Amino acid sequence: MSQESGTVTGRASALWAAAITVAVMAIGPLMGHLPELSGFLVFLPAAAAGVCTVRQTAWVSVWTVLVTAGALLLGPTPTNRGAAALLCLAVACGLFATYLCRWRLAHVEAALRLQSAATAMQRHLLRPLPRTTKHVTTTGVHVPLGEDVPIGGDVYDVMETSHGTRVLIADVQGKGLGALGTSVAVVSAFRNAAHAESSVLGVAEALEKTVELQNRQAVESGDAERFVTAAILGIGDGLDVEVVNCGHPVPYCLESGISRLVPIDAADVPLGLGPLAGDRTVSRFAFPRGAVLVLFSDGLNEGRSRDGRFFPLEERLAALAKDPTGDLARRLWRQVTEFTGGRPQDDTTVLTVTRVADSTR
Repeated sequence: MSQESGTVTGRASALWAAAITVAVMAIGPLMGHLPELSGFLVFLPAAAAGVCTVRQTAWVSVWTVLVTAGALLLGPTPTNRGAAALLCLAVACGLFATYLCRWRLAHVEAALRLQSAATAMQRHLLRPLPRTTKHVTTTGVHVPLGEDVPIGGDVYDVMETSHGTRVLIADVQGKGLGALGTSVAVVSAFRNAAHAESSVLGVAEALEKTVELQNRQAVESGDAERFVTAAILGIGDGLDVEVVNCGHPVPYCLESGISRLVPIDAADVPLGLGPLAGDRTVSRFAFPRGAVLVLFSDGLNEGRSRDGRFFPLEERLAALAKDPTGDLARRLWRQVTEFTGGRPQDDTTVLTVTRVADSTR
């Protein structure tokens, strides 16, 4: 908890404690049951333990004991046994609330440290965009599901190799540390295979083996198996692009004011399920200079409005194709954010891959 938020919470807790105390001290004498009503003050430390710091919770606890003692002095005084029981209850509740507050803050700090480490790891995992290679310029936007959930399943990478430019966009099933572990394995395997494998199909097979190994290790440790949807592209000096689609949303190509789905022969099963479907296939399509490929995760095309309608991706891309100026990826992200009312249902990644005018440098 930051110092500023702690100060604000401390002021609020002081005001609430004072308000409730005033109410009890005002109503109690009118009813002739001030000591009995003061027993309700034992709930103040418990409430403070959920939102305040340890010091603030201890302050509220001490305040509760003092007010309870004052109520007993003002009377009508109950039996000695009753007065002692009431004071003991106030002290016990205060001590227990202070302990609970310390326990809560320790776990919150541990969670924040873990979240910070995971965020730093993911930022290191995903290369910053834009990224330019001999053949393309890639820009994009990557937004996890929420600011409090920095570990998403979407990953991407762009590699310039002796075999051409290799592009990956993938979506790992699930979230959290398990998904992050698979994400790291997939991106690492892609970076190695992009240089080592002469074909895009070879890269896909290397990723398949990596995910299968991850799943075997997950089963041995009692974790869940995961599959990964992915689109792997190979872009060379020629005007054709090779792509292996592993169950991922099909990219769009924007050219000459027209938006069209990339023609893919077959959308193979996700990585991790390859043995169930046999050999994967490679599709080829034209990607002329100046054209723009739009790759995305299902957080974009499956975004829903409050009334359950899906984001009209094809319609929005057709409009953007007629006005391709600016950052297309960020424009799409803003549109889907507005469409969902600021409540996206999944991580969202949008990449735009533009063929450079001259790829002979």
